[in-house]
Amino acid sequence: MKETDTREYGSATVNVIAQGTQLQGNMMTASDCRIDGALRGNIESKAKIIVGRSGIVEGNIKCANIEIEGNVKAESLIVAELVSLKATANLIGNIETGKIAIEPGAEFSGNCKMRNTRNVAPQAAPQPERK
Repeated sequence: MKETDTREYGSATVNVIAQGTQLQGNMMTASDCRIDGALRGNIESKAKIIVGRSGIVEGNIKCANIEIEGNVKAESLIVAELVSLKATANLIGNIETGKIAIEPGAEFSGNCKMRNTRNVAPQAAPQPERK
């Protein structure tokens, strides 16, 4: 794999499910994964998942980050850091994440629960000075 490819995905190892490939079953991985084919089953990754424009995922997903350009149908999408829905994305399911970015044109049907990713206690509002 070319050096530029490894920088694009953030790790030296990238799993690729190519367009035209159909898989059925659960998948676990510690590295980044790009899905341009169809996967029917649950995915668990300690890294980033990219669902390409032609990608289809039907199953629950748990990962560090996800970028969706294609179609995802998941009862549960649990993402530690960032969910990124591109303009061509179609997501049906419930999201639990730290951050979400949705481009205009993306379709999302479900609930989204955002949790505080910072371990910082909220600060009290400043009190006015007494004279």
